[in-house]
Amino acid sequence: MANQNSLPLYEKYWYKHNYKRVTESLLLILLLLLLGYRVISVDNYSFPWFVAFLCESWYTISWIFTLTTQWNPAVIRTYPDRLLQSVQELPPVDLFVTTADPVLEPSIITVNTVLSLLALDYPAHKLACYVSDDGSSPLTFYALQEASEFAKFWVPFCKKYEVQVRAPLRYFSDMPEVSTANNTPEFRQEWLHMKDMCDHLSNKIELDVFRKSNPCNNGDFAVFSNTKKTNYPTIIQVIWENKACVAGGLPHLIYISREKRPKQSHHFKAGAMNVLTRVSGLITNAPFMLNVDCDMIVNNPKIVLHALCILLDSKGEKEVAFAQFPQQFYATLKDDPFGNQMAIFIKYLTAGIAGLQGPFYGGTNCLHIRKVIYGLSPDNIEKGNSVSEEELKQKLGASKEVMKAAAHALEGRTYSLDDINISNAVDVASQVASCGYEYGTSWGKQVGWIYGSLTEDKLLGLTIHEKGWRSELCTPNPIAFTGFAPRGGPTSMAQQKRWATGLLEIFFSKHCPIIGTLFRKLTLRQCLAYMWIINWGLNPVFEVCYACLLAYCIVTNSNFLPLDPGICILITFFIIYKAYTISEYLTAGLSIRAWWNNQRMSRITLMNVGFCAFLGVLLKLLRISETVFDITKKDLPPTRDVEDDKDAGRYTFDESLVFLPGTTILLLQLITMVIQLFGLQPPVPTQSGNERGVGEILCSVYLIICYWPFLRGFFETGKYRIPLSTICKSTILTCLFVHIRRRTVAG
Repeated sequence: MANQNSLPLYEKYWYKHNYKRVTESLLLILLLLLLGYRVISVDNYSFPWFVAFLCESWYTISWIFTLTTQWNPAVIRTYPDRLLQSVQELPPVDLFVTTADPVLEPSIITVNTVLSLLALDYPAHKLACYVSDDGSSPLTFYALQEASEFAKFWVPFCKKYEVQVRAPLRYFSDMPEVSTANNTPEFRQEWLHMKDMCDHLSNKIELDVFRKSNPCNNGDFAVFSNTKKTNYPTIIQVIWENKACVAGGLPHLIYISREKRPKQSHHFKAGAMNVLTRVSGLITNAPFMLNVDCDMIVNNPKIVLHALCILLDSKGEKEVAFAQFPQQFYATLKDDPFGNQMAIFIKYLTAGIAGLQGPFYGGTNCLHIRKVIYGLSPDNIEKGNSVSEEELKQKLGASKEVMKAAAHALEGRTYSLDDINISNAVDVASQVASCGYEYGTSWGKQVGWIYGSLTEDKLLGLTIHEKGWRSELCTPNPIAFTGFAPRGGPTSMAQQKRWATGLLEIFFSKHCPIIGTLFRKLTLRQCLAYMWIINWGLNPVFEVCYACLLAYCIVTNSNFLPLDPGICILITFFIIYKAYTISEYLTAGLSIRAWWNNQRMSRITLMNVGFCAFLGVLLKLLRISETVFDITKKDLPPTRDVEDDKDAGRYTFDESLVFLPGTTILLLQLITMVIQLFGLQPPVPTQSGNERGVGEILCSVYLIICYWPFLRGFFETGKYRIPLSTICKSTILTCLFVHIRRRTVAG
């Protein structure tokens, strides 16, 4: 039998989808043929023809991004049993949970995530859970206090009965027979007792109940009495300390609310993560840091062991900077009506990226190496990790304690249990969590989470890859984390607008992937993968232009689609592409309805949030306005998976400008159909040969069908109706477009 210590802790397997490769290559050839046809068709040159050529050129480039990204998919297999046999002692791990608003992110959601982390299958004295509250909410603090008391009963219950899903809100949504294989009378009695305690906890931390109790002037809550939303001092409270360092007890639980002052830049989530890094460095200074959003619960209690298999492997520890778990969802709606469950993205594109330099950092569900966050590169490992005190001071700030902690981390040393004195460290930690500590340092520039983008996750991952590090996708069975996908139009749109805005900010910055490939150590194909996701913000410009081109040609009685046999290229591409995407969904076990929902939502999302994001970044580049970080509203999930709720999948609207582009495009297509129906187009000279063909009409009808949720929104009531103000603005823009086009033709 082979020596267990000599065996790898994880293995990476590449595999091929030959039929996908052939189909994708064929689609690329058709796109190139279309561009070639555009170039050689000299007799058809016109303004619409030129705009169509530009749009189709970008679509071809976009397809190259997609093709290269998913060409070499890979999967990781980890071996936790080998890890336990190969290490004498497991390393400490710091757990980071971030929240910002108890209304938009209800405290019960945060509490469930924290409880699922406290119950991990890992020695409790090796864990410390830090909760960052960027809203300085006494409710969040109160909820965590109550949760720590509940955890004294919940954690032993989970470990005694080997519960898999250790977030009580999710666990108790099932009957006890489903929740665990253990079905003894003793278990049933304990299950009922724990459920009563969970219900009591949920009731106590409801916002209305908390306001009535008003504990803010008592004891630990006195520090919250004079806090305002953007004006309060640093608050660090130790909610629970594992003083006895018992492996089977509870991990440390520490509440952190960093200082905020008016007119001070706080850098959103990136700033909060940097404060967590500094504060945890002073207290426990674990070499590994797991960061989780407040709504991502643990679905596999052995996740830390799986990730450490990658980061502690003899090869991985020299090359891999972080292990990323994919985001997956529970309590999902049937057939994905909002197109945001990302099943195909995870199955094909995420696996494809894993076969390159590694997956993007997703902002959550990720285990980092602390010394990499401090700016370490693979070259530093080869040369030695020693850094001078002067260099540490210049990069990390004047705090001697922070410099000492960073030196320990960079040299690969960890604090012993005797070195950790939480009470003494809290006072110093308050200083490094102040809003002025980072001035004159490299925090947010070369150290920690990087500033300059609303998608701080992609920016940090990109800067890490640019240094030459790899990352790995960790996909244990069962899956590591599950969350609750946003529902309705406004919530989903706000989230995706922030993503698109942040990606565009990266593209127009010094951290652009193209620069990273030319002058740093980002591989070419990893650059193309980053360009694929950044294209989420670039592609909408061409989508909107193409949609407007349809209306332009119908209104002016002109054409941009071929009228000769060249149209066969487009028809062939359309048929093959639709068959190709349908096969992806069917292979993944999804329905045709799910495929169609994602097809239409991709059009809606791109033309709405993507276009608004592009305009927002353009205004930022012109120094007219700044981009805004919108917190995604977290809804409480239903008690069990939703299948038949008719209203759950209905599209909702609000007065946000994010719905203006889509409403305008839909009205534009409807008006052009009326113009076509009544023959109101201007006549075109017979000899010109540029009269409108049937292709433009069919494409316009297809676009109207894609916008069916918006079309229904004209006639619905309540939150399902498009606001009258949005309709009025869209009507003005539509009439203006038609009027200008008709005057141009008349002139």
